[in-house]
Amino acid sequence: MSRKGKIKSLLPGGNTSKGFYSYFQYIIDLKKAKKVYFLKGGPGTGKSSMMKKIGAVMTEKGYDIEFYHCSADPDSIDAIVIPKLGVAMVDGTSPHVIDPKYPGAIDTIIHLGDYWNEEGLRKNRDNIIREIDANGKRYKRTYKYLAAAKIIHDDVEWIYSQAMDFLKVNQLTNQIIGRFLRNHPDLNKLPNERHLFGSAYTHKGHIDYVETYISEVKNIYYIKGAPGTGKSTLLKKITKGATEKGYDIEVYHEPLEPEKIEHIIIPELNLAFTTNKKYEEKETFDLNQFIDPEKLNNYIEELKYSENLFKQLLQDVIDNLRKTKAKQEAMEEYYVPNIQFKKIDALREDIIKQILSFK
Repeated sequence: MSRKGKIKSLLPGGNTSKGFYSYFQYIIDLKKAKKVYFLKGGPGTGKSSMMKKIGAVMTEKGYDIEFYHCSADPDSIDAIVIPKLGVAMVDGTSPHVIDPKYPGAIDTIIHLGDYWNEEGLRKNRDNIIREIDANGKRYKRTYKYLAAAKIIHDDVEWIYSQAMDFLKVNQLTNQIIGRFLRNHPDLNKLPNERHLFGSAYTHKGHIDYVETYISEVKNIYYIKGAPGTGKSTLLKKITKGATEKGYDIEVYHEPLEPEKIEHIIIPELNLAFTTNKKYEEKETFDLNQFIDPEKLNNYIEELKYSENLFKQLLQDVIDNLRKTKAKQEAMEEYYVPNIQFKKIDALREDIIKQILSFK
């Protein structure tokens, strides 16, 4: 192959108001996969580094790669997928544990713990226990702030909803479905739905990678609207209309409330709808036009208060995630000196040879 492979950066898990929420089951269809490697091992054992390096080698060889980033630390990789080869590699440790479904036939477990110096780790037993327990408590605190942020965000949504003309929203939704779906034939097949997160709350703030997977879609439309104006409901109805006709769909969810939708892609129609402001220069469907300003003014002070409180709670979330990042680095300091990385490097080269055998 002469060209360099394309990279998609995706988010399979999220820090949400419901705790850690996983869409890891949508990384790859296990019944269609040729090989799935499950990496086991503690912090600092090289799981993310192995996936990054294998992904880099494969892109240089011309294979498109999907990198699945950690929701708390976006610089860390939780999984990679090589779609053309039907191969995936997944971090199989907590909190995103997914277990092998077809052991031996498709799935292989790789224990990176086989390459550590257990005696050296036992010398730091008490410190490791302390740091791991402290990090778990910090995440619990983070999820409490996210749950509180959702309650306040619900209030913001409620205020806007009191000023909305949802009849007109429904009429616009029907117009969109008619324009983009009605003239396309039924495919007479069961559609494939794929669910992931569209963004994440991380120690670096609220981040997304939409440029790597939405920007390549030919027809992109922006759904504009304040919280509570019906954006997610509109996207759900488009999703329902597309899947009823048999079209595959990719659904990208919000990190605060994982049932809600940020954007959708219908690959067979080369069509995407997104609420991400990075695409506000595209043709826009503006739900704010259906807000009654007079009704909204009845709650304007309450709205400002709740919006500011929501922003503060999200900042508290990010501050706590920064502390979890520091705890994670502290844990890794005990593991890294006790890992036999030369043996892991040799293991990685063997795995790359195995992957390439699936061509």
